[in-house]
Amino acid sequence: MKFMRTGALVCLMLAAGCSKLEEKREKGARYRLAPLARTDIVCTVEATGTVTPRNSASGIPVGAQVNGKLVKLFVDYNSEVTNGQVVALIDPQVYEATYKASVAKLEMNKASVARCEAELAYAEKTYARKEKLVAHGMSPQADLDAALEARDTARANLASAQAGVKQCEADVSQAKANLDYCTIVSPVDGIVIDRKVDEGETVVSSYNAVPVLTIAEDLRTIWIEATVPEADIGQIKVGQPVTFTADAYRRRFKGKVRQIRRAATTENNVVTFPVIVEAANPDEMLFPGMTATLSIETGRDEDTVAVTSAAFRFRPKDEDLAKMPPEDIPAGPKLWFVTESGGLEPVAVTQGVADTSFTAVTAKDGQKLEGREAVIGYQTVASANLNEADNPFMPKMPKRNKNKGTAPAPKN
Repeated sequence: MKFMRTGALVCLMLAAGCSKLEEKREKGARYRLAPLARTDIVCTVEATGTVTPRNSASGIPVGAQVNGKLVKLFVDYNSEVTNGQVVALIDPQVYEATYKASVAKLEMNKASVARCEAELAYAEKTYARKEKLVAHGMSPQADLDAALEARDTARANLASAQAGVKQCEADVSQAKANLDYCTIVSPVDGIVIDRKVDEGETVVSSYNAVPVLTIAEDLRTIWIEATVPEADIGQIKVGQPVTFTADAYRRRFKGKVRQIRRAATTENNVVTFPVIVEAANPDEMLFPGMTATLSIETGRDEDTVAVTSAAFRFRPKDEDLAKMPPEDIPAGPKLWFVTESGGLEPVAVTQGVADTSFTAVTAKDGQKLEGREAVIGYQTVASANLNEADNPFMPKMPKRNKNKGTAPAPKN
């Protein structure tokens, strides 16, 4: 009997303990909770792009504007050039001869002008004499008419000769320009990234200059032409910081947004806009044509209280809402907290910068939120015994001074 009494007492104690534990669980364990902690939040837009030289998507073409044999190339791939430097030479013999012939023809026309000026001066003097003689009745009118015709003809010949001089001057200018075009020079400071012809080849120019070389303007500063979807383009602003990686290197590079272009491109019903990012390339590690993975920082809030964005998607059940007056439920963004009695309490908040998982928040009434736990959902059978901190599907709060808004780390 003694053992039976002892066993009954133990059973009663266990039942009482289980009842208290179940009561405790009923108050708070019905909900899944997430902490509000102080951290850094960085909002970024991810994109891909292509490294290009400055001011040109594929480099600056340097072409031949005249026909002829390429007799000399002074540069090759990767040669550094300066503005005005001679890079190639086309055989100038034909153009030198044309220039000399144009100069000689100009001199001949200038001599014709001098002869016509002398003829005009003589015709004017003759006309003046004939005019006086006719006035005194010492010469017939026909002589005066002939003198007038001779004077007018001399004037016309002089005008024609002067026009011929202008025509010859234009021919000389054109011949000189063609001769100068035989010497091809670099239009910018940069580096040769492509060569289209070899020495000895004949280049034939038509309406467009025949490309001989392609020069990238000073690769110590490069551009990246990124494509950003229309859903994200509204967040991009000129001057925003950018970090990016290139597949060729296991490091991150930094730049900034230089230009947002309005030339939309539609492909497979997806609209994208080009965004130009400028970055320093002092070691010239980045080559034109490389693919870059970019992270454009559109917002940053350091040392702020944040919560997982899932807390804003929580909606209490109707039976929980029925326990509180409707006027106590604020409109707009709010977080829900568990009260001491196990009920729900809404707190109106102002949302700040948000990344893909967390959102910076401040209470509209000024109360402290750091250290509290917000409700993100109801417990289920599967999650009842699972600690949210150990849940592999729950996003982890970013560490202080670790969230720098950088591009994805290079692959190992």
